[in-house]
Amino acid sequence: MATEAKYSIIREVGRGSYGVVYEAMVNRTRSKVAVKRMHCNVPENVELALQEFWALQSIQRQHENVIQLEECILQNGQAFQPISHHYRKSDNHLLLIETCLKGRRCMDPRSACFLWFVMEFCDGGNMNEYLLSRSPDAQLNNSFMRQLSSAVAFLHRNQIVHRDLKSDNILISHRRGSPIVKVADFGLSKVCQGKGNVNQHRFSSACGSNFYMAPEVWEGHYTAKADIFALGIIFWAMVERLTFRDGDTEKELLGTYICQGKELIPVGEALLENPNMKLQIPLKNKKSMPDDLCKLLHDMLAFNPKERLDAFQLEVRIRQISYGKKRQRS
Repeated sequence: MATEAKYSIIREVGRGSYGVVYEAMVNRTRSKVAVKRMHCNVPENVELALQEFWALQSIQRQHENVIQLEECILQNGQAFQPISHHYRKSDNHLLLIETCLKGRRCMDPRSACFLWFVMEFCDGGNMNEYLLSRSPDAQLNNSFMRQLSSAVAFLHRNQIVHRDLKSDNILISHRRGSPIVKVADFGLSKVCQGKGNVNQHRFSSACGSNFYMAPEVWEGHYTAKADIFALGIIFWAMVERLTFRDGDTEKELLGTYICQGKELIPVGEALLENPNMKLQIPLKNKKSMPDDLCKLLHDMLAFNPKERLDAFQLEVRIRQISYGKKRQRS
């Protein structure tokens, strides 16, 4: 990948409109890393690459459940330039923006321009594949819910709104025996400027994946609480193993929806059409979840964002639910 052959590509592990992800090895230490290559040939791709870079580099300290960026490398033709992420504003930062976002070289079809993200390697694939290959496990689900609520609270404390939370964008690592979730894919994220409560920042560009989008995202007026709605969809689907088949990839994906005849309608879209609709939680079996978890999901999926939990309230509430906890013997 670089002239000094710092990394060796082992195999391709994922591909999408955003770019390609490889499993790679650090030649000096023989340790594994994940490498995402994003082609900066059009402004849209450049914007996705820079959003991911800004989100990951803005985090001052790492969180166990957020993917860790090791380094970012700018490739222009045959030239490779490592870009440090241990800064706020620097000459390198300005050079990156100028080269990738405004520079002519990126738009020159004769010169290949890529951003390479070197990140920690997760050996368990994504959460969607991981859970669908295993039998339902309440204790594992509880652990994942705690980890994810902690990760999103951490991001929101650091003024980062993910905007594309879904089971495909959550990775699994087995470094210490038990599975550890890692929130990844920050291409649609936003780093809010200034300090204060992240929930005061408002966004207007509707983005994300339909089945996880909050009602207000469909309208194009939303806050960080849209991330909580997406988590609510993930938690509900994880507990009851609710899935739908993606029309483009034909993959089976964890996600909740509303049935209208033979049509599957995203929960957020259905609530936008009928704000008074009562969500049937649980959908399959009353015994699948206790009342306090049902109430938590209702509070995460509230139509009105003002009535919806924020990430900090969720982090506290998730530790209080009885679901998945071992019962004490009297």
